[in-house]
Amino acid sequence: MGTAFELAAVAVAAATFVHPALRNLRYRRIGVGTLMTIAVVGAVALGQYPEAALLGILFSIAEGLEHFAVTRTRRGLRALLSLVPPVATVARGGAEVSVPPDELRIGDRMLLRPGKRAATDGMIRAGRTSLDLSAITGESVPVEAGPGDEVHAGAINGGGAIEVEVTARAADSSLARIVHIVEEAQDRKGAGQRLADTIARPLVPAIMILAGLVAGIGSIVGDPMLWLERALVVLVAASPCALAIAVPLTVVAAVGASTRHGALIKGGAALEELGRVRVVALDKTGTLTRNAPVVVATLATEGAAETDVLATAAALEARSEHPLAAAILAAVDAPVTAADAVTAVPGHGLSGTIDGDVLRLGKPGWIDPGALAADVLELQRAGATVVIVERRGQVLGAIAVRDELRPEAPEAVDRLHRLGIDVAMLTGDNERAARALAADAGIGAVHAELLPEDKARILTALAGGRRVAMVGDGVNDAPALATADVGIAMGTAGTDVAIETADVALMGEDLRHLPQLLTHARRARRIMVQNIGFSLMIIAVLIPLAAAGVLGLATVVFIHELAEVLVIVNAIRAARTTAAPGLTAAPVVADQVGIAPRRAVLSEGQSR
Repeated sequence: MGTAFELAAVAVAAATFVHPALRNLRYRRIGVGTLMTIAVVGAVALGQYPEAALLGILFSIAEGLEHFAVTRTRRGLRALLSLVPPVATVARGGAEVSVPPDELRIGDRMLLRPGKRAATDGMIRAGRTSLDLSAITGESVPVEAGPGDEVHAGAINGGGAIEVEVTARAADSSLARIVHIVEEAQDRKGAGQRLADTIARPLVPAIMILAGLVAGIGSIVGDPMLWLERALVVLVAASPCALAIAVPLTVVAAVGASTRHGALIKGGAALEELGRVRVVALDKTGTLTRNAPVVVATLATEGAAETDVLATAAALEARSEHPLAAAILAAVDAPVTAADAVTAVPGHGLSGTIDGDVLRLGKPGWIDPGALAADVLELQRAGATVVIVERRGQVLGAIAVRDELRPEAPEAVDRLHRLGIDVAMLTGDNERAARALAADAGIGAVHAELLPEDKARILTALAGGRRVAMVGDGVNDAPALATADVGIAMGTAGTDVAIETADVALMGEDLRHLPQLLTHARRARRIMVQNIGFSLMIIAVLIPLAAAGVLGLATVVFIHELAEVLVIVNAIRAARTTAAPGLTAAPVVADQVGIAPRRAVLSEGQSR
């Protein structure tokens, strides 16, 4: 009766892994389950029913814990989709109706009342409010929004009622794309995972050969039953269960945790590289600055008016998407007539014509500022970007534009320095303006007046054998992001191109997410190394003890499965992270760096 009960226990315990192992054998695949199956069958054959049952039970528990851990961490990522409400209110046929999100159509007018979440992406058509985007960007500060502004799925309406035009189906929303991209990226293996796979894959057949040698040679020189038992113990001792999950589970946990705080890490490879970064290169425009430049000064030569300078510049910039263009166009009060045959000269400026007159707008190095040289130099030293305006070969004037430093930038740079990371700024802006802004941010290494192709060259020089991360907007900095060991795109919520091209996408615009992300990646990488080292140590210690007969099957099974549980618990620690702190830095404004508001540098009548 006792034997029957023990055999029943073995059958029940082993049922979770014997059938999958036999199925894999049909396809000529062997794995850890194969080793455990052989060990259970061998123990039963030797009459060691309690040991066989213990092996089956403990291995099944460990497998169950592994499945639970993976499911739990992946569920955390999929939980982002639960931010979408079960129903959305839309205006149809002159009435308000509630429909499931998957029935929303592009062009529908979605009504979003205070406290409600957006069911999909859209654009505000009526009303003003403040949006809580913390679920997407990881930033708790509400964002003011009004007509023409985007609303992302999962955003909470924290202010007044708004009417939102649907721009994407629920299945194609920014939130759904985030989850899909990260789930796909989790399968990209880094060096640590490839190392573990490289060891574990050939280790299984090698263990079977080793166990066979122990049984065969031992049977020749000693008691066959004794050495057959030792061979089974070796089989269990050398099984790489813990090694197989050492890295994958850590990656899933770390990537899922970072996603919940607004950082999309594209798999194990990117996570490991992040953990090894020692140099961070920051693009200026849109990364260190707000990407909202304003005209802070306008200079006019003798015989020209400031309005003519601005109008001429606006004519060339009318169809441009450059950040400076928006600032210049916003400074013009009258309607703008676009110039003809506008041509961009990369890294220098624009040229075009109006009524047959040749116009040029560009850097002081491309166009000689002439009599304005001293004023241009003063503005550049104050941190402004200056462009010269020329008509028919004569300088009309100059326009100074300033893109303000992000208020949290100095704090973020200081935290990077405290992590032992060197920080550099890359920009196409002039040297003086770049150094003035870098000084405000606390950055000493400045590389200015760079063409797009120059940034890739500078990144290579900065590396010096170290891992380099490039932080940019993910679109204009594509070559540099591709050259760096890790490309990080900032402020990419809802931006498909940035999310797809970068190794890491920071959905929010708070730079302090960057040191937080690097700290998180370093911790995850330490956990990977700990798990791999511990797994290999257990195998190295158990094999000789098992072969020498010091440890029996029950003891080895217990130690082996305990080691796997410890690896699982350690890997789950990678899911622990903290949200970025609140803003503490004060914004840097124009008058703090010696730049007066536009048209105040030269008083009325002082045109030169």
